[in-house]
Amino acid sequence: MANGAWLVLPIIVVSYATGFFWENLFAYVRGHKFSEGFLLTGILLPLTLPPTIPLWQVVVGVSFGVVIGKEIFGGTGMNILNPALTARAFLFFAYPAQMSGDNVWIAAQTGPDGYSGATWLARAAVDGQPALNDGVAWKDAFLGLVPGSMGETSVLACLIGAVVLIATGIGSWRIMLGLVAGSYATTLLLNAVGSDTNVLMAVPFHWQVVLGGWAFGLVFMATDPVSAAHTHRGRWLYGFMVGVMAILIRVVNPAYPEGMMLAILFMNVFASTIDHFVVRANVRRRQARYAS
Repeated sequence: MANGAWLVLPIIVVSYATGFFWENLFAYVRGHKFSEGFLLTGILLPLTLPPTIPLWQVVVGVSFGVVIGKEIFGGTGMNILNPALTARAFLFFAYPAQMSGDNVWIAAQTGPDGYSGATWLARAAVDGQPALNDGVAWKDAFLGLVPGSMGETSVLACLIGAVVLIATGIGSWRIMLGLVAGSYATTLLLNAVGSDTNVLMAVPFHWQVVLGGWAFGLVFMATDPVSAAHTHRGRWLYGFMVGVMAILIRVVNPAYPEGMMLAILFMNVFASTIDHFVVRANVRRRQARYAS
């Protein structure tokens, strides 16, 4: 716990300090009240990062996520993209070695010091099923005894978070179930098709959900109440398409082994379009019903 706190707490402190600076600056310039929206973004972003990311990269990432991902759209409630994922996407493509490449810190099974190497999904592009190849049980991946970003490794912890979000009405269970259905259907299809050159096509669904950021994205990112779909039927379709695209990107493009982040950001762009057509369909049904 002490070793983890020594690694994690500085990242969280820097994330909040940077975010509060930008939030106060834009509130002062625009003459409106300070928004507490960054209280959520400030903790979600560190949880998507590796524990040894340089602090200056945290500053750059948070600045990009807050300014470009949110404030240029008008601030909290007006953004079309998830600010935390926008920041992570920027950091991933700007500094890939520190985010998922050979410089990422990996916890050693024999002690807390760890070593540097590629994350498991990055190695999956070559090895296919690294967890199986390394002799690590599915249970270990479910509990979080695997390499990865700070908040994404434990599927169990993410499921506990899902229960809390659904019980409090903050997270949409429709989006979560839609995402599970989309991921499951796509995985079954790819498993059935198979490939002699792409071993990721054979990775089963029960392994897809415990590796990478699938569970964290399912619970905490895809359900963002601002950037996700708002209609009930729209949430089903939104979640389903996130699940489909996450598996497709992860499997079909081995050069980019983690697809959840890009899938959510891509569907953020289309969330309002999905809601538009759902509302229009509802209007047409009501017009037809009243006309008869």
